[in-house]
Amino acid sequence: MERKTKVHAEDGKQELLITREFDLPLDLLFRAHVDPEIVEQWMGTRVLKLEGRKHGAWHFETTDPKGNKHVFSGTIHDFIPNEKITRTFEMENTPFGAQLEFLEFEKLTEDASKLNMHIIYRSVALRDQMVEMGMTWGINMAHNSLQKVAEKLKAK
Repeated sequence: MERKTKVHAEDGKQELLITREFDLPLDLLFRAHVDPEIVEQWMGTRVLKLEGRKHGAWHFETTDPKGNKHVFSGTIHDFIPNEKITRTFEMENTPFGAQLEFLEFEKLTEDASKLNMHIIYRSVALRDQMVEMGMTWGINMAHNSLQKVAEKLKAK
């Protein structure tokens, strides 16, 4: 099955460029990233905090099938509704450290939109390690889930 989320990892660079087109209106795609109830559905995680504003914070927690808790958090540095979110992302108890993420939302038609993500890691080695761990597969699966969850909301 073709992956709809495209991940570009240029050799020698510490960044990823990720794009995905969704069959969703722009406002619904954006809302799926900032509404805690929707985020919990498509990410399969608990949202402990999600402040959709400049200088806001976010904090998610998930439990894997073995019962291990994984905590993710960061700070929102820029927030323009239906346009962009600039944030940090960090996983607790891992050697990866914080990464910087630029999410840009683009209207394609009334019923279609595009997400452009630019993720910057501290080093090329860390970026490569994330890719090797299956991050590209995981983000594609998450985006597939986002599409399904948001389609149900669109139908209401």
